[in-house]
Amino acid sequence: MVGVDTPPVGTPAGMRKINQRAVLDLLRRGGPATRPQVAKDTGLSKPTVSQALLALEAAGLARPTGHTSTGTGRSAVLYEADPTAGYVLGVDIGREHLRVAVSDLGRTMVARRDERNTARSGNALVSAVGTIAAATISDAGLAQEDIVVRVLGSPGVADPARRCFRHAPNLPGWGRAGLLDDLEAAVGPDLMVENDANLTAVGEWESGAARGASVFGCITIGTGVGMGLMVDGRVFRGATGAAGEIGYLPYGQLRSADEPGEPPARGHLEEATAAQSVVQGARELGLGSAKSAREVFRLAREGDELAQRAVEAEADRLAYTVASVAAVLDPELIVLGGGMGTAADLLLEPIDRALRAFTPLVPAVVQGELGEDGVLAGAISVGLRAAEGLVFERRVGAA
Repeated sequence: MVGVDTPPVGTPAGMRKINQRAVLDLLRRGGPATRPQVAKDTGLSKPTVSQALLALEAAGLARPTGHTSTGTGRSAVLYEADPTAGYVLGVDIGREHLRVAVSDLGRTMVARRDERNTARSGNALVSAVGTIAAATISDAGLAQEDIVVRVLGSPGVADPARRCFRHAPNLPGWGRAGLLDDLEAAVGPDLMVENDANLTAVGEWESGAARGASVFGCITIGTGVGMGLMVDGRVFRGATGAAGEIGYLPYGQLRSADEPGEPPARGHLEEATAAQSVVQGARELGLGSAKSAREVFRLAREGDELAQRAVEAEADRLAYTVASVAAVLDPELIVLGGGMGTAADLLLEPIDRALRAFTPLVPAVVQGELGEDGVLAGAISVGLRAAEGLVFERRVGAA
């Protein structure tokens, strides 16, 4: 739909805008280039490119960045997309952590903060997120109006009707109606909210272990369990946005259908595979000193037999998870992300062995490359996609 202030396509003003966007997109994707290079790569005439670059420079969207020369004749001016034309804020909310980063349009992180999540209520967490977001923007030397898009990743599924998150039992108060409005008031306008596993999948697809994969799942394991799914470069959400909520897969002893009571907030698979289950399993085997999954994995690397048995049991449970996903989606790749992904060196071989023992559907299972930064990386990527268009419309319209 054409906006009120947008010149209609086909008019001279509309064509100029299309040409300017084509030149800017080329500079953003291909890096610095000269006028002749831009003309060649876009198919536009050199005069048209010159006019577009002048307009983009006047709007603060492109800038000269040096000269190039073949060794003979005059040197040519190199132009680049101006990364300081706008900034994106990424927020990662976890049960144990809060991570916030600010990136310019060139994907350079200009500020970041990582803090423990000590909030024990929804209101306290909203306040904490707003405080750390404001502090990170200040660290970058920016004002709130410099942030074009804000992207927040959280466990659960955003409910646009009730303005809250569903299926986020590890964050108390996250299902309260109106929560998203409170978050936007605390973090700032133009807030986009997304499931954290989906953002991790986007991050791994754009700059991690899933580059180029057409169908893959990114399983994130920490306090909870989730999965982001991508098909042909797009997040697959399902009918209600709950695609990938694998924590609700049945596993082990199930409640009988005729037993009274509400469905559990936390699914059986999440109880069986999340980080705390590794600790519980190690203790049941006799490793009473285990206090965290990270410690169990450390002991396993050091050769502790009980810890190694606990890791093998976790690998079996994860293999069940992968097999369930493979039978439905037939992915070419499964990426292990989240906190548990850092232990993939211990898990990958026994997962593969277990898979081959009980299913012929065995996708490649690999360690995520982004580690605990996956949610932030995905948030910044999603924010940049949105910010690029917004910055262009605002700057060109004002120029």
